[in-house]
Parts: sequence; C-alpha cells; structure tokens
Amino acid sequence: MAAITAAMVGALRAKTDAPMMVCKKALTEAEGDMDRAEEILRVKLGTKASGAATRITAEGVVASYIAGNIGSLIEVNCETDFVTKNDDFLALANTCAKLIVEHNPADIAALGALPLDGKTVEEVRLALVGKIGENMSFRRFVRFDTTAKLVSYLHGTRIGVVVEFDGADEQVGKDVAMHIAAMKPVSLSSEQVPAELIEKERSIAAQKAAESGKPAEIVAKMVEGSVQKYLKEVSLLDQTFVKNDKQTVEQMLKSANTTVKAFTMFVVGEGIEKKQDDFAAEVAAQVAAAKQA
Repeated sequence: MAAITAAMVGALRAKTDAPMMVCKKALTEAEGDMDRAEEILRVKLGTKASGAATRITAEGVVASYIAGNIGSLIEVNCETDFVTKNDDFLALANTCAKLIVEHNPADIAALGALPLDGKTVEEVRLALVGKIGENMSFRRFVRFDTTAKLVSYLHGTRIGVVVEFDGADEQVGKDVAMHIAAMKPVSLSSEQVPAELIEKERSIAAQKAAESGKPAEIVAKMVEGSVQKYLKEVSLLDQTFVKNDKQTVEQMLKSANTTVKAFTMFVVGEGIEKKQDDFAAEVAAQVAAAKQA
C-alpha cells in the first residue's frame, strides 16, 4: 500500500477543489495513483480539474518573436521563480525566439549550436548558468512560416500564444490569442480533439452515468451528452467568446470575416512533474536522525 502524504493530498485538492479528507480517501482507494484518484473524485463528486491546476508548475518563461509571416514561440525553464525576473535570463529567451525565426533550427540541439555574441547559444547558456548559479534549459519551441497573418500574445511570461489567421482586422487575431490564453482550448475544432482525451472523458462519464441506476439507453444518452459538452468546452471554435458571452468564437470570427487556421499555446511547466516536498515528513526524519545521533 502506497503511503499517502500531505503533499499528495494537497496536490489533489489543488487539482479538484475537493475537501482534504475526501482527497485522502480517494488517494487511499487509488493506492496513491494521482490520476486514478482524480478520476474517482470526478465520478463521485462531479469535480473537474481547472486548466491551471492540471498544468503542474515548473519555473521559466515563454517568449515570442514575429517578423512578417514568420514567427516563433519558445519555453525556457529554470529552477526558481527568482531567475525568471533576471534580465540576462529574459534577454536570452527573447534572443533565442528571434534566432529561431532568423535561422530555422531543426531542434533544441541545433538552436544551441547557433552563433551568439562570438560564442554558441549553448556556450552562452552555460556561462549564464555559472553566473546565476542555477540550471536552465531550452525546453521546446515552435516556428511558424505561413502565408497567413501571425499574432502573438504573452500573458506575463508564463503563457504564450501564437495564432495564424486570415482577416483584415489585426485586433481580431489579438482577441483570439487572448481568448486562448484565458480559456486554454486543446484544439481548433471538436474534430481535432485527441482521441485519448475523448476516451478518458467518455470513461468518466460512463462511470458517473452507471451510478444513476437508469436504463441502459438513458445511460448511453447521458454519456454522449457529457462527451459533446466536453468537446464544446475544449474546442476553440465552440467556446463562448470571452469578450462577448452571447457569441461563440466561431460566430465572432464569421461576423468579422476572419478565419483562424491554427494556434499554438505554451504554458510554463506544462506536463513537468515538479518535486513536491512533504515538509512534515522531512522534519520528522530530521528529529529522528537527531535522536539517533
């Protein structure tokens, strides 16, 4: 049986907003499996993880650079929030965003090999690590080269969005980019939502519907209704536009004679498991060690 720590309970509560004891029971039932515990809570309580909570926090910044029809988006990670405010660190992130546009590196290694101030980007990175005393890395980037228009939006330095669109009004593209940063859609349309996400949602909906005790045909309709609701929530074109709750994004774009062709969003630390320290356990271990000494 896996030990259920306070940090695990706290992390599950942050993802679901469920009460602490309920989170602990779910983790116990799931034998410490965080994903399974979250699923148990969603089935029993109907809770839903918020977009921000499901993206486990790591430190770093997102930077973007656009020159005409070519643009970039890059995530650069570091160990602490303190470094994200360092001028040299921010300058390196912004410089790399520009280099990606100008040189079209194939991957992170190729980016590191590009020349910068008489050195390579990788040598500059290593020198900065030595100066600041904290590790940092280029995590991921994407480069855009399109016949469409490009617009970027940075929410602080933690969320970055680039949108490819066709339309006369530049502000419409900016509004869509801001909407994406706020609502975090996973795809442009419902047809593009990854199959694995749909199946996970279908499984959760089926478990919840099965507990209703209703006839099979009703359960099937309940499941399908839940899946369709989910698709509208995570598909950009189907989402309610943040600046006008009387329109979907698709309706807003149509009225503005604008078409969104694609978008990319980076959230700092998305998918990175950050070490969770169990402070109580750490103190207890130190006390025990002191007694033994």
